[in-house]
Amino acid sequence: MGKIRRDYLLVDGYNVIHDWPELKEMLDHLDHARDRLTDWLASYGEYKGYEVMIIFDAPAVTGFKERSLLVHGHVTVIFTQEGETADSFIEKASYRLARAGRDVYVATSDAAEQQIILGVGAFRISARELRRDMMVTMRNMPRRLTEGDRQTERNEIEGRINPNVLEKLNKLRMRR
Repeated sequence: MGKIRRDYLLVDGYNVIHDWPELKEMLDHLDHARDRLTDWLASYGEYKGYEVMIIFDAPAVTGFKERSLLVHGHVTVIFTQEGETADSFIEKASYRLARAGRDVYVATSDAAEQQIILGVGAFRISARELRRDMMVTMRNMPRRLTEGDRQTERNEIEGRINPNVLEKLNKLRMRR
């Protein structure tokens, strides 16, 4: 049996974080904002059938090598290597995937990047358009996921522990 061929959604992570109000308010805890974006895009991508790549730049981090983390099965989080921007990574990946005959959607609000993306054969989505579509999609998704006869719901830690404990845990996590 053949594997289902998914379209690709490439997301300029920091561009989206700085654009979406829910994530922008988390800038003091950037790792939390990245995690939240990843979780949201994992659900969205699964529902829409996307292979999701979220790209974060690390161009000013001395000696940093590119790092890719596969999360949620169809979501890859990429931190670019020293000296490489998310834009340049996205351009190369879009070109490679489009040349391989894949449909590629790129989420960024960077106007120059959008023009380059269109030139390599990918489709552009602004950060706001992605947010709007994601919100509509999330509202339309069933509130509960059925696993056999059992119903399960997401149960994030934020809703189950004391806010003071959560703040202390976040501070510990920030020290890494």
